[in-house]
Amino acid sequence: MMTPRLNEIWVYLATSPLVGLTATLLAYVFAFRIYEKSRFSPLANPVMIAVALLVTVLTVTGTPYKTYFDGAQFVHFLLGPATVALAVPLYLQLPKLRTHVFPLLAGLVAGSVVAVVAAVGIAWLLGASPETVRSLAPKSVTIPIAMGVAEKIGGLPSLTAVLVMGTGIIGAVSATMLLNLLRIRDYSVRGFATGVAAHGIGTARAFQVNQEAGAFAALGMGLNGVLTAILVPVMAAWMPH
Repeated sequence: MMTPRLNEIWVYLATSPLVGLTATLLAYVFAFRIYEKSRFSPLANPVMIAVALLVTVLTVTGTPYKTYFDGAQFVHFLLGPATVALAVPLYLQLPKLRTHVFPLLAGLVAGSVVAVVAAVGIAWLLGASPETVRSLAPKSVTIPIAMGVAEKIGGLPSLTAVLVMGTGIIGAVSATMLLNLLRIRDYSVRGFATGVAAHGIGTARAFQVNQEAGAFAALGMGLNGVLTAILVPVMAAWMPH
């Protein structure tokens, strides 16, 4: 617990929106240093570590999430330009993309359908509530799309946001190991699979490994977002009510 004096100082500082921004940047810098020290092991994913640090700080200090986000929204705003910028590395891979159109489309459909059916089916078999089942359906796409889809089909957008974050972290941590076990060496395939399964966090991990993998991960992330937004509302008719 914080001492009364430190608590007073924190309450004073927390009124500044820059505290949320500074805390976010410091947490990520610290997490990335750990990532470097681990020789870029996927188990030391910097996003996972940074999130854990921020949650710990907010819990210990009793800072409401809204207060934190008033400052952190500046980083959130940059997600839009960063997503658009992903088109640049993808454009550089255009020649290879043209030769892989049909395999990529097949992988996209398979990955998107399996992600939804597996999540919904397992949750239903384990006795999850209808709201939880529906919240799980769009877990493999980026948070804005997933929350919108969850709200449309009767899920809980806030729960979906947490599930999306968890999916991305787990995918980023496990993708390299699983793809190595499957003996998949082509970086375009590795990247695309990671983007489809683990959206933005997986794409960030793919870029850290290889530029080609990152470009195809960005493609997979974008296409899966579009397909899931179409597919899940249609499949919602067969989900528990």
